[in-house]
Amino acid sequence: MREEAGGAEGAGTGPPTRAGHVALVGRPNTGKSTLLNTLLGSKLSIVTSREQTTREQVLGLLTEDGVQMVFVDTPGLLAPRYLLHTSMLEEALAAVGDADVVLLLLDPTRDEPPVPTDDVLERLRSRGSALQVAVNKVDVGAPGAVARLTEWCRSSLGREPLLVSAATGEGLEALRERLVAGLPESPFLYPEEDLAVQPVRFFVAELIRETIFEEYEQEVPYSSGVRIEEFREAEDPVFIRAEIFVERASQKGILIGKGGAAIKRLGSRSREKIEAFLGQRVYLDLWVKPLAGWRKNAASLKRLGYRVPEAK
Repeated sequence: MREEAGGAEGAGTGPPTRAGHVALVGRPNTGKSTLLNTLLGSKLSIVTSREQTTREQVLGLLTEDGVQMVFVDTPGLLAPRYLLHTSMLEEALAAVGDADVVLLLLDPTRDEPPVPTDDVLERLRSRGSALQVAVNKVDVGAPGAVARLTEWCRSSLGREPLLVSAATGEGLEALRERLVAGLPESPFLYPEEDLAVQPVRFFVAELIRETIFEEYEQEVPYSSGVRIEEFREAEDPVFIRAEIFVERASQKGILIGKGGAAIKRLGSRSREKIEAFLGQRVYLDLWVKPLAGWRKNAASLKRLGYRVPEAK
């Protein structure tokens, strides 16, 4: 991952700086995105109460005290049921293989194995000393569940996990120290003032998708993909045209709603978020289009900008 980063210089003649990538991995809904936002002190990765909100890697930068951590928020580790799931799993496993430090987050509030498959477990073990583990949500997890996950870490990974809460900040200073210790000495990879790596269009699409997860029920959020078609940032208000793709015509009707009420509410709430993110007025133009079975089709995944899994 470092070859892609650009090579902005850190401190000149002072103490050596540290820089590198820290992959945040774990089952869906273990709090990876919340942890990223808490560590950065700014909302960068979208967060909802539903699983599988994150579909692609989200890179956030924390630069302080001579250290630059490039956090990589990843989709949840899951057993794939269709091609988009496979794409999401490959995004996560690519980060596991590439990062300087891999942080596996575990959730004591859920009754399921800590990782979905033996293959994923072996991929994590293969990172050796680069792998760190934290049990998140200790503020709400039952003590017995926290103890069971701690014992699993010791027996399955040979690691003593940190106990943290991304929601309250508990244990995060100790976590930061452990992550920094795993980074190599290196010039900063990005300018110190940067917070994110991906283009603004990416985050605008994510904010619209987050709002879909908040506003709609059942399968509609999971069947929806967003692509930004126009982004005229020189205009006031900024003009943004976004296309929302769904898998069936019936889902298009649900998104639009009776008399267009639902799409108007979606547009209004999305626009508010985008304006707060950009710090500018926004004119948001939303269009809904059916794209049959796009989650299971490689060409459609590529059209929407997702990683296309290699045929096996």
